Amino acid sequence: MIYIAILRGINVSGSKKLPMAELRTLLSKLGYTDVQTYIQSGNVIFISEENDQEKLANQISEAIKAQYDYEVPVLVKTITQWKTAIANNPFTTEDISKQAITFLATIPKETTIEIDSKDDRFKIIDSEVYLYCPNGFGRSKLTNNLFERKLKTQATTRNWKTIYKLLNLAEAME
Repeated sequence: MIYIAILRGINVSGSKKLPMAELRTLLSKLGYTDVQTYIQSGNVIFISEENDQEKLANQISEAIKAQYDYEVPVLVKTITQWKTAIANNPFTTEDISKQAITFLATIPKETTIEIDSKDDRFKIIDSEVYLYCPNGFGRSKLTNNLFERKLKTQATTRNWKTIYKLLNLAEAME
């Protein structure tokens, strides 16, 4: 099966350095095939016979911990789940360059949370938080840390350019 894995917090501001070539090698050693990465922020497409996404995420995270001695949250999605996340976007009439999806490790129990987000808007659907930040993401209070704290699950965010590129790479492997 083809999977898309997204890692949180690597190669950001000089911390948790993990060259993508090394990440591809590491995943190949785990037995995954056709491993590809996209940009330096921890986006991976691969094939595995394993059907348990949580197990795959744990294997990747544990392998990184063993080799680099730091924790990296990893989320693994199927192409179908990725397409569903794209289709569920509630902000289709807004500027796509001002949007992103925060992917959550689990479906949160609480989907209505109070946040003073000024002009920024968000909507939780299943295991994704859809973001619309008209003034840009740099000043937004809608961060991974906030959603992790409020929803009690791991979170990592991708912009739509990356979301579509990962889908295209995954579909090319079908």
